[in-house]
Amino acid sequence: MKKIILLLLLACSFHVTSMGQDANRLHELGKNYMIEGDYVNAESLLYEAYQKDTANLVFAKDLTLCLYFQKELKKALKIIVPKIENGTADDQCFQIAGNIYRALKQYDQMEQLYKLGLKKFPDDGALYNEMGELMAIKKNESCITFWEKGIEKDPAYPRNYFNACRYYAESGDISGLWYGEMYVTMDPFSTRSSEMKEILLRSYKNFFAIRDIENHLKDKSKFEQKVGMVLHGQIRDTSEPLTAQSLIMFRAGFILDWFAEKSSEKYPHQLFDRLRFMLREGMFEAYNQWLFVSAENLTAFQTWTQLHQEEYERFLAFIKKNSSPFPKGQYYK
Repeated sequence: MKKIILLLLLACSFHVTSMGQDANRLHELGKNYMIEGDYVNAESLLYEAYQKDTANLVFAKDLTLCLYFQKELKKALKIIVPKIENGTADDQCFQIAGNIYRALKQYDQMEQLYKLGLKKFPDDGALYNEMGELMAIKKNESCITFWEKGIEKDPAYPRNYFNACRYYAESGDISGLWYGEMYVTMDPFSTRSSEMKEILLRSYKNFFAIRDIENHLKDKSKFEQKVGMVLHGQIRDTSEPLTAQSLIMFRAGFILDWFAEKSSEKYPHQLFDRLRFMLREGMFEAYNQWLFVSAENLTAFQTWTQLHQEEYERFLAFIKKNSSPFPKGQYYK
């Protein structure tokens, strides 16, 4: 009798294992079809895999994404929402469901979803960014609060810097100067970075056009006041219009003064450390040409790279290897 029971258990175990392997194989094939853009075949295989193992969160997410790509939005919600409701969802589930609600323009449901997600994942930068973008859609000024919180809690996630810089470019807040540059150094070769370079150049020109800098900074944090005063102190002749080329000189002066005054000891910041390193290693000119001159005058930038090819290639090699995220503990709001 014991032998029969053992054989039955082994057979059952083999059947379960085979089902698991079968489901994984179906899922793998379905993902390959989805990558190729064949969503019809992908859906069929992903759905079959999901039916074999409905508890598998990866299966559920991929099936939901496949349905989302086909704009089968209500069907997609039926797969992902139960995972959120039963407490098994990860942070990606909240992001996926949020994108579906956004496509459906169901903004109230989207807001409730993100509130629940942030309660469960209070350090998730992507959820703070999505909540901020939702508030922006709703014309709610609290959007910047979420982007700032995302930068504080999850400094390795870049999109909060991007959105915060765009927001501050409109209001003239000094924080946009380093948020924009932090984004570009984390995501140096994207389309968004090209947009950010233009925003940064415009923001710097607006900043140096301020006459009463002390009054402009009076309600800011000690860190923002210190950066603003040291940076604004670089400009001597306010009658001359600021150009990308002159900005390079002002920024070099800022880095020299910032470290000479030992401000770096009170406010350690990876961005400023990186700028000082490039200044010491002879890459500062190339970096700022890439960052600002390319946004102001592409022809001038291209001419410069042709005349300084070795210097520029050395900088490119550096930025490719040093697009690392920023650490926690350097948020000074």
